[in-house]
Amino acid sequence: MSDAAGRPPEPHYDAPVPPRRLAEWVAKAGLVDAEAPLTVTQLSGGASNLTYRVTGGGRDWVLRRPPARGALPTAHDMAREYRVQAALAGSGVPVAAMVALCADPAVLGAPFYLMERLDGVFHTDAAEVAALPAPVAREAGLNLVRVLATLHRVDPAGVGLGGMIRPEPYLHRQLRRWRGQWDRIGFDDVPALDSLLRRLAAEVPESSALGIVHGDYNLGNVMYRADDSAEVRAVLDWELSTVGDPAADLGQLLAYWGPAGRLLNAYRGGHLPDANAALPDRGALVEAYTEAVGRPVPDLGYYERFAVVKLAVICAGALARAKSPEPERVRRTVGLVAALAGIAETVAD
Repeated sequence: MSDAAGRPPEPHYDAPVPPRRLAEWVAKAGLVDAEAPLTVTQLSGGASNLTYRVTGGGRDWVLRRPPARGALPTAHDMAREYRVQAALAGSGVPVAAMVALCADPAVLGAPFYLMERLDGVFHTDAAEVAALPAPVAREAGLNLVRVLATLHRVDPAGVGLGGMIRPEPYLHRQLRRWRGQWDRIGFDDVPALDSLLRRLAAEVPESSALGIVHGDYNLGNVMYRADDSAEVRAVLDWELSTVGDPAADLGQLLAYWGPAGRLLNAYRGGHLPDANAALPDRGALVEAYTEAVGRPVPDLGYYERFAVVKLAVICAGALARAKSPEPERVRRTVGLVAALAGIAETVAD
């Protein structure tokens, strides 16, 4: 059984959340009748936004906040995460209920938000995935893309996210963002990434599709019900969400379902899509998605290549934010980024 963070508690606090200060804010915000002691337990941390379980006063919440150090510009916008999930309530996209947003960094040292805690399971362990009954494994994979299609059918303006629509094309914005992050990281050990970023900028496909983009859609960010229904309980980790080209999410999922995902999952005991023969292959995922969304998705090779490059930049950024990383970690990360660059170069158009 896992909670909304999807990871077991870790004994390390990258950015401690002072329970007393949080309790004072919760009471002032009217979330409890009177100030009550709170217990705060870190659930995840490190490369992404930090997640904590908060209990007390008859409440059971999950708190999200940026990392304590090394936060990259635009990468840890708590208000955006909160706003997108709040907007999706009742849309058919399964999300946790939002509780409250605090934009004042004086309270905990950074903006944060609270959401309801959910019970469910994450299919992120290769041994657990291998043990799934064949019908459950297949439906879990197909439901993954069906929920993605449901997200992409939502009209952003219709749920109050019209203000996130930008006149500049999505891919141009994204390429500028990831190019900028790559340059700020100063990671010059893999020159092939520079070439790939230039290639992506020169080959941007035309697209008129517009929808809500999750930004990091994969098995690790999707909670399932803890039964044999294979039903998605909630989509989590919306820190990269925006309004843009929905094909980017499908390209990202295909990247995780291919050689890039196999490489990234190597340290976790096996490539998840390979763990159970009943899981749908890439072709079945694309077929289920296009059927559910009601339109074909051209230029998928470009979107997958872009996704692999983005994953490489994210891996490099995680190393850059680390405080005095061990030489072995540096060596392995450089090798990982170089290998991802090699995979991106071989993605078929």
